[in-house]
Amino acid sequence: MKKNLTLLLLVITVSAFAQDKMITKTGKITFEASVPSFEEVKATNESVSCVLNTKTGEIAALALQKFFRFRIALMEEHYNENYVESDKFPKATFKGIIEKFSATNLDKNGKDYTIKGTLELHGKTKEIQITAKISKTDKGIEIKSDFAVNADDFAIEIPSIVSKKVSKKVNIKLDFTVK
Repeated sequence: MKKNLTLLLLVITVSAFAQDKMITKTGKITFEASVPSFEEVKATNESVSCVLNTKTGEIAALALQKFFRFRIALMEEHYNENYVESDKFPKATFKGIIEKFSATNLDKNGKDYTIKGTLELHGKTKEIQITAKISKTDKGIEIKSDFAVNADDFAIEIPSIVSKKVSKKVNIKLDFTVK
């Protein structure tokens, strides 16, 4: 009887904590470092993991570098070997908090929130602050953001031979739906 009661309490406790965390493994990040009049430098990763604690507003995301897909295979190869060195630095991570977040106040129209946290990429860490539109949909909580980072902040070197063709300012779009 004691064992059954302990097991029941454990299941209830785990269920209660699990309800505060929403997850996706199919988040989408698109980045673009294109320069006008040259070949598009753009890639998408649709296998990004994201966890949102709906009670605290804590958020974390993980993107494996080798999952970014380019339109041109040679760009993908250069990206992994020469720019982000994905064998040495296989992932990009973000850990932060959504300021003044309240899951109960979300609706389908969404609201802009400020997210502050730490982005780690290419072995370098940088504090960033972004704005994200967060809404509640039939599928879960949707988080969308557009922001830019500088390649220099993460020691990503752009060789001089292509420096006129690749922007150091990298525009990033996030599209996550956590459930």
